Formats: sequence, structure tokens, C-alpha cells
Amino acid sequence: MQKTVVIDIVGLSTSVIGEHTPFLQKFIAQNHLKHIKPAFPAVTTTSQSCYITGKNPDEHGIVGNGWYDREACEMKFWKQSNNLVDAEKIWEAAKRKNPEFTVSKMFWWYNMYSSADFSATPRPQYHSDGVKVPDCYTFPADLRDKLQAKYGTFPLFKFWGPNTSIECSKWIANAALEVDKDHDPTLTLIYLPHLDYCLQKFGVDFNKISKDLTEIDKLVEETVNYYQQKKANIILLSEYGINNVSNPIHINRILRKNGLLSVRVESGLELLDCGASKAFAAADHQIAHIYINDLSEKERIKDILSKVDGIRLIMDEEEKKKHHINHTRAGDLVLMARADSWFTYYYWFDDKVAPDFARSVDIHNKPGYDPVEMFMNPANPLIKLRAAYKLARKLLGFRYRMDVIPLDASLIKGSHGTLDINKEYYPVLISNQNLSTEIAATDVYQVIWDSIFGYEKTK
Repeated sequence: MQKTVVIDIVGLSTSVIGEHTPFLQKFIAQNHLKHIKPAFPAVTTTSQSCYITGKNPDEHGIVGNGWYDREACEMKFWKQSNNLVDAEKIWEAAKRKNPEFTVSKMFWWYNMYSSADFSATPRPQYHSDGVKVPDCYTFPADLRDKLQAKYGTFPLFKFWGPNTSIECSKWIANAALEVDKDHDPTLTLIYLPHLDYCLQKFGVDFNKISKDLTEIDKLVEETVNYYQQKKANIILLSEYGINNVSNPIHINRILRKNGLLSVRVESGLELLDCGASKAFAAADHQIAHIYINDLSEKERIKDILSKVDGIRLIMDEEEKKKHHINHTRAGDLVLMARADSWFTYYYWFDDKVAPDFARSVDIHNKPGYDPVEMFMNPANPLIKLRAAYKLARKLLGFRYRMDVIPLDASLIKGSHGTLDINKEYYPVLISNQNLSTEIAATDVYQVIWDSIFGYEKTK
């Protein structure tokens, strides 16, 4: 078996490789770069699941970063159990072929209760007083203690939110190297999210993202240099590229305006009432799942959506089959945005009645993905003082709510998920394998397999 490392540089595409990424340019010159035809939807959990199973969402079941649980009548985003991926993973097939095979899975998603030999993933502590404490979950369990003793507590608030930085990607890279030094796994999967932040906040604007590009380039260089000394095959890849957007679509507000979406008022604030709604959307970057409780409204909903500016495609059953997303978790309709557009989860008409979690970083309570969590409210000149005051209350042991996030979707300048993009925004794969053509997301599995075992079919 050939030792192999797969480094996921989130958001990397040829649109951002250039003068600010000298190491990546050098690595590409010494290897081969191929475009990956994006998975659909081109989001983190779906893309990764395609890569490690060789299957599409209609088989592995990961139809997005979240979906609606029809039995519990609850929206569920960013769950972590590996059991949600309904297909065999590459390391399970590899262990059957050679029981001496081992894998280290560092911050790739669905990383709890998996069959990986070594793993780590974000897992904050939620205390009864509402405090969220940075932490991570590992297997074996004592790996957490070792990593945090050496590198400090996992920097959760640098991983997501308005304070994101290169610090979290450095922590993850260090964790991967630490496991490698101790256990020398056959396959290592490393997730470096740094570009995901700046590209969604600012789009492909080199005046604003050049520093971030330089930072990730240097970190990748350090990581690659280590693995080259270990004589490992190195695969650099991404899950998607991020293109510029300027048209947020408030899909749930559209459904509500047409009498399809219901809310429940609690303490004067509105909560989306999925189970009582005729229809609602699970918004996820540039795609949205439309769940319809009253199927007699389906044709009317399609007609309403056909008139919405920015929707590229409305997928009914046949289109869902064509795009390999015809799974029970998927919406009754699936929407794909135009390249310049994306979907918000917002469902209220008046910000005064927005739910309390809307102005906080709260990825599990929000019924959809919210990239605006990467900003502090720019309309409030005292917002940093407010955040400092809230932090002081936390340190003193008082209950607090960090309600500093704006409700302005126009702040977001980059997104991903749609297939309606130019090739310069496709994800990429860089390796020593001279692949002859553009590859599908499901083909990444075979590329990794061939790196480990040589050129043979896995099945």
C-alpha cells in the first residue's frame, strides 16, 4: 500500500490560483490539475460523501448540509453521525482488501461514530446556562486531550462566525501531523476551510482576499513538505469553487407571501412552523429543497417559483433523477439558483419579529444555512463594544446572548452549490495521476484508491 494524504482546500478553483498562491502554482507545475465536475448540490457534505463513497446522493443520501426530517417535523442541519451516510466508505473497502490499512479523518464531515481509525471534528460543549464552549470530538477519545494539551483548545470561534481566521486551519493541520507522527496511517484526509470564509464574504476580489490566499498557500506548503518527507502520495482537491453573487433569493418569504408557509409567534417573535406549513424551503447556499405537506399545491408552487428571478432550475421527480438527488430526504421540489444568486432561509417580513437566534451564530436552530453569520452588524458602530460586553458577561458567569449578527443578505458576495457556473469555478484535483479528462465527483474515490493500491478497479 502507498501512503496517501488528501488535503481538502475548501473553495479552491482556478479562478483564485495565481500570483498569491506561488506554492500551489509550483505544485501544479510538478503534477497534474484536473477539474472535477461538481457534485449536486456542490456543498461540503454532499461533495465529501461523493468522494469517499464513489456514489451519488440518490445512493449515499446526503442531499445537502441539512434536510427536513419528515417524521420528526424538524429541520436538521450540520448533523455529525457517520451513520447518516448510507454507503460504504473507501476506508471500509480498503480494510477488507488489506486489514493493515488505517485511516485518519481530520475534520472531514460526518466524523462521529465512524469506522475511521483516528478522527477529529468540531463538537462544542453546550451548558445548561446557554454557554457554548469550544471543544472537539475525537476517536480515540483521549486523542482530544492530547491534541488540546499540545495545541490549545480547538479554536471553534475561528472555525465559524465573524472571527474566522487561518488559526483553525493551522490547528487542523497540526492535529493531522500529530496523528501521523504517532500512528503513520495509510490514508489521511485533511480539511482546510480557510478560503471558504473570505470568498463567501467578498467573492473573487483580490483586493480583499489576497492575504487569505497567501495564508492558505503557506499552510499547504508546510503540510505538503511534511508529507513529501514521509514519501506519501499527495492529492490536493476542493469540494467546490466559489463564484460571485449579487442576488439573494428569500425563498421562504415568497412561499409565505403566497399563503403556503406558517409561523408560530413566541414572545413576540416568529418561528417557522414546518409541520403546519403547506410548503417551506430548506435553503442551502445556491440550492433549496422545497418540502410540500399539501401536495395539491405542488403545481401552483411550481408556477410561483417559475416567475422568481434567479432560479435556474426547478427539479421535479424526473429532473431529480437526472441530477441523482431523488432520495427520500430530498425536497418534493429541488431548486438550483442561477450563478449570480443564492437562497436565504429568512421567512419573516419585519426584522423586529425575527427569531432571537437570527442575530446569533446558531447553525443548528436556523432552518437553513446562514453565511451572514460571518459578519458583525456593520450598521451598528458600537457592535464590537457590544460583543465585548457580552463576552465579559460570559467570563463573569452571567447568562448572555451574542446577538451581533446582521440580517442583511446583501453582504454576501460569493456562493456555491449550483451547476450553472463556468469551469473556472469548478472544484479541482491536483495529483501525480495524469487523468485524461475532467472527472466526476464520484470518480475521486477511484483516484484515491489508485493512489493507495495502484491502478485497479475497486469493485
